[in-house]
Amino acid sequence: MMRGKIKRIDNLMKISKSKSGYLMMSVFLILLIVSGLSLVSFVVAQGPAFNVCCEKTVNGAWCQNTQEDQCDTSGGLRQTPTSCDATSFCRLGCCIDSAEGLCMENTPEKVCELSTGTWVNDERCQVPQCNLGCCVIGDQASFVTLTRCKRLSSLYALETDFRTDIFDEASCIATVYSRDIGACVFDEEGSRTCLMTSRGDCLQGRGDVATEAEFFKDKLCTADELATECGPTRETTCVEGRDEVYFKDSCGNSANIYDASKVYSSNPAYWQEIVPKSESCNTNAVNGNADSASCGNCNYLAGSICKKGRGASYGKNICTDLNCYDTESGRDYKNGESWCMYQGEVGGGRDAVGSRHFRHVCIQGEEIVEACADFRNEVCIQDTLSTTDGDFIESACRVNRWTDCIDQFEEDDCLNTDKRDCYWKEGFHYDGSSSRSSADPNVNPELANVDSDKENFGILAEGGICLPKNPPGLEFWQEGNAKSICSLGNSKQTVTFETGLFGGKECDENCDVLTGEWAGKMDGICKSLGDCGNYININGRFTDDGIAVIDNGKRRTISQGVVEDAKIIEDDDGFLGGLFD
Repeated sequence: MMRGKIKRIDNLMKISKSKSGYLMMSVFLILLIVSGLSLVSFVVAQGPAFNVCCEKTVNGAWCQNTQEDQCDTSGGLRQTPTSCDATSFCRLGCCIDSAEGLCMENTPEKVCELSTGTWVNDERCQVPQCNLGCCVIGDQASFVTLTRCKRLSSLYALETDFRTDIFDEASCIATVYSRDIGACVFDEEGSRTCLMTSRGDCLQGRGDVATEAEFFKDKLCTADELATECGPTRETTCVEGRDEVYFKDSCGNSANIYDASKVYSSNPAYWQEIVPKSESCNTNAVNGNADSASCGNCNYLAGSICKKGRGASYGKNICTDLNCYDTESGRDYKNGESWCMYQGEVGGGRDAVGSRHFRHVCIQGEEIVEACADFRNEVCIQDTLSTTDGDFIESACRVNRWTDCIDQFEEDDCLNTDKRDCYWKEGFHYDGSSSRSSADPNVNPELANVDSDKENFGILAEGGICLPKNPPGLEFWQEGNAKSICSLGNSKQTVTFETGLFGGKECDENCDVLTGEWAGKMDGICKSLGDCGNYININGRFTDDGIAVIDNGKRRTISQGVVEDAKIIEDDDGFLGGLFD
């Protein structure tokens, strides 16, 4: 049919030659338009009629203009005999995936709802949540939303680098494109020389680069194809900001990581392109190739770094061992590890009189000692972290939170490590009569009223008592708070006796307090409060005048006959006290 019409046009054009040019052109245009309309009409006549809008078709497509029998009406899905553009259920908008930081334009509301997104009535997603910026991830970049950038950064365990001053994808990619590293080749004083640098510095002529230079990504200056004056050597160098030992070329550029088996005469290919660290020698060495004569693939986290030193097969640099060996504790530690050291037993009231806590740190092979605050105002704590390179020990000096231990009457309150550093001891309890809060019942209504006429008060049998885990150090040799703190361990006990048939006295009630075992356990409580009671000091010397017994007004120290001998013991609960024979 088309051919026939074209032929008619040609015939008319021939006839019109005898007429004006205007008439010939007019007839030509009219016939061409009519011919086009005939063609369109022919095509439409052969296709199906789109008479409804389906919310979803049987083929799974959403919001399609099609025939009624193509609609999926299950589950309340809708259809209407109009164009989808005119329906409410197929209106297009912006679907925001808040978790992934994705914004999808021209999305039907129903589709967004089913994908658990948030739908906004804005087809082009011109909303604050969808503002784009440049997300730099290592040596890659992407023009995305801030939320998407955070998501991508977390996947690679990198810090978020989102730049809002870049407004298009091309500029975003260019920011990392210019950071490519490779050989920058240029002419200098008639010779073809080279510098290992970034693409940006090379092409913009920064540093020692000439204004006209050519950049070759991932190529070394010693690559044969570049034909530069820079040749391979057997010298090595350390590069600022990097751990490894590198080969050095004759122009002073760093080449690949030092590998004694890959000098140029043995392996020319090693001098052509940049070889990543992961593909270099002994990349998984546990000690980071410390003191290795043949491999310079150092690893700071594993305990080595490039430094000048002897022992390498080539060059004057080596992976220096940064770990600490044969330390004061007798153990070996990794570079950066820190650990606690104590002057004797610690915890559970065991800290010796005059003792102090210390933190030791391994810094590039040297053991550094840091003292925690004196008088045990600070205590040293440590923990072991699991890493891909094995266990790693960390420690810190922290404030000793002991001051309100004695005023805790419930075990849960006592062991609340978020607030205090205490431990709980069964078999005794404190009635609060010597507490600084006892005079004010509004401070703690559980505290007993001070009553010197009470038969028993202070530290009493049964129940549980809360004591400092690490007793504070006290200046007991001068005026201060030592006396008031140690007096918290006082105990008044009344013992009842009966007169026997022959005039003698026999104990009738509360007889346990007459035994040396009772006095020893009371001493254990006393020294858990601070530098109080009978205990050893940091020199191992035992003090036997830190506890006294007053019997009917007569004061007697331990050495005055209450017991003959005093020894330090530990019971099943790890409780230290005096054992009196």
